[in-house]
Amino acid sequence: MPTVYDYTVKKTNGNEHSLQDYEGKLLIIVNTASKCGLTNQFQELQELYDKYKDQGLEILGFPCGQFNNQEFDNIEETTEFCQLNFGVTFPMYGKIDVNGKNEEPLFTYLKSEKSGLLLNDIKWNFTKFLVNRNGQVVKRYAPTTNPSKIEKDILKLL
Repeated sequence: MPTVYDYTVKKTNGNEHSLQDYEGKLLIIVNTASKCGLTNQFQELQELYDKYKDQGLEILGFPCGQFNNQEFDNIEETTEFCQLNFGVTFPMYGKIDVNGKNEEPLFTYLKSEKSGLLLNDIKWNFTKFLVNRNGQVVKRYAPTTNPSKIEKDILKLL
């Protein structure tokens, strides 16, 4: 049975990174966009990370410009924006597509494990997936679900 640990993703510097490095951790995987009206979610994601990282929570951010091109073209601008405006210290990865022919295989897997309300496709920025310590997707959250609202689910799995 596949898990998120079977996937390799690109870091912001373009190098490959195996998600097997997160084995045994609780993960929130989220597609982000720096110029989106939902960017305040970066702050809540960072608060969750600060609060629970010592208990095994990791948050993995994947910048995506597929929705109204709301992400910088330059990944350095993205990481600088996140750090300066929201104090983001959780891992951010290279810019990806989450839908379509060039979609990141990790997101193909995530969507196949937990489909959306009407479609499998990601509908907007800040769709969040909660992954248990065994690498299995347990829940998908809508873009408008504030990260603080999923804290109770995090606590159940920590």
